[in-house]
Amino acid sequence: MHSFVIQPGSNGVWYGTFPAFTAAGFVHGVSTRLGGQSAEPFLSLNLGLHTGDRREAVIQNRQRFAAAVGINFSNIVTAQQIHGNEIAVIDRKQAGLGKENYQESIAGVDSLITNCSQVPLMLFFADCVPILIADPVRGVVGISHAGWKGTVMKIALRTVKKMSEHFQTSPHDCLAAIGPSIGSCCYDVGEQVSHQFQTNFSQWKSFLMPQENNQWKLNLWEANRHQLIEAGVPPQKIFQSNVCTACNTSLFFSYRKEKGLTGRIGAVLQLS
Repeated sequence: MHSFVIQPGSNGVWYGTFPAFTAAGFVHGVSTRLGGQSAEPFLSLNLGLHTGDRREAVIQNRQRFAAAVGINFSNIVTAQQIHGNEIAVIDRKQAGLGKENYQESIAGVDSLITNCSQVPLMLFFADCVPILIADPVRGVVGISHAGWKGTVMKIALRTVKKMSEHFQTSPHDCLAAIGPSIGSCCYDVGEQVSHQFQTNFSQWKSFLMPQENNQWKLNLWEANRHQLIEAGVPPQKIFQSNVCTACNTSLFFSYRKEKGLTGRIGAVLQLS
């Protein structure tokens, strides 16, 4: 079984799924840039309302993506992501926040968790790492946005811990997925960033590779996998897409490769 599969929806929207999550009954998807309404440079399935794209196009794109994945657009909850490590616990009263209006999104958080069925959690990405976490025993889901800042602050580990504290999730029961994002092949960072990882991770040598001119190759996938394992998620229950967004700009948006002028993919996870 492949860890990650990209397929077309019936409406022409292409998106990826993790078969292990599907098999466990979790509705989810990671969008591509294919099948939307947006014009260049957001061509075409831009899901970010904060990018400068036409609002009407983004809302249509979100509706198309929701239809392809099989979720209720009206219930989608989103966040105003700030590259931090704060986590919001979502209840049914918050269903729909941010689906059409960025200002109505949950402010100042980069992770959402819920035990409410039929409430899709959606975050947005253009090189940062989508992390999906699902507990099939307690019926809890979480989704995190992990750029280098969120990763070095261990947002994935914190999200698992929050699920445990708030909903009695056992990390051993969890499935976790690491979605398409910038790979170490395309991600050079300087001394300041590498030093923070060396300070916060004992296993930093497994995901930081020294280059010339005080540059380092940073593997965000491996850094997040390490912290999921540290949180107690079994390694065999962690699935990786192994798709680099910067290498594949025909399929995904890449903030770094496209020099900041680009759209956002969305990752969504719902408890059925």
